[in-house]
Amino acid sequence: MTTAAVGAPGSLRRYLHSLWLLSARDLKVRYATSALGYLWSVLDPLVMSAIYWFVFTQVFGRGVGEEPYIVFLITALLPWVWFNAAVTDFTRAFSKDARLVRSTAIPRSIWVNRVVLSKGIEFVFSLPVLVLFAVVAGAPVGWGLLWFPVAVMLQTVLLVGIGLLVAPLCVLWGDLERTTRLILRALFYATPIIYGVSDLPGAFAEAAAFNPLAGIFTLYRMGFFPDQWDTLSVIVGAVMSFAFLGLGLQVFRRLERPVLKEL
Repeated sequence: MTTAAVGAPGSLRRYLHSLWLLSARDLKVRYATSALGYLWSVLDPLVMSAIYWFVFTQVFGRGVGEEPYIVFLITALLPWVWFNAAVTDFTRAFSKDARLVRSTAIPRSIWVNRVVLSKGIEFVFSLPVLVLFAVVAGAPVGWGLLWFPVAVMLQTVLLVGIGLLVAPLCVLWGDLERTTRLILRALFYATPIIYGVSDLPGAFAEAAAFNPLAGIFTLYRMGFFPDQWDTLSVIVGAVMSFAFLGLGLQVFRRLERPVLKEL
């Protein structure tokens, strides 16, 4: 949610209602054209986890992460799928519904927030995968699980901020869509998903802390792997999430009119 939506209670209610309708529409369209429907929210991260588990435990012999490694993977892969899918959709958030974006009286930030919400709902739908493997693998659960909703909140803030930057810039500079996809591919390996921050040597660990996802994914893992706690990455991740939100709000306000002209 952005400050563009804050105003009279009635305006806020209309914004939230419209946000829910748009997000629900996205989900219905996605699942209506798929025979497996909801199962794709489970199969995608499940297949990814199985591949990386096999490669790093059966082929190379794992030297990173913690046991059970499949749970270690899934706790970061699920939020990564949310992040990757949302940022990818940001690149065409306005062009996809250009006519509606031009004609609507609702704050245009809703086209960013609807992506965050719809992909966030899919993330929630995929959580049974984590629960299943945690039970089957016998992963110990601790009080650190209370950090999980904090991680969800920080990732939401980060995604809204990135969306407010990426969505308008991709309208003005079309090449940024492909550039964003390349950045996401590199970011996957630069983010502690198949490894933890503690697996990195000193200099690399400090550098990795400035990837906001490092701190957020650390919080996701705390319920099962409390030894993964890294104070620097968590603090930096929280600060950078809100910094991206502030920057995104400023950039979005300046580019909204040029974007409408371009559409």
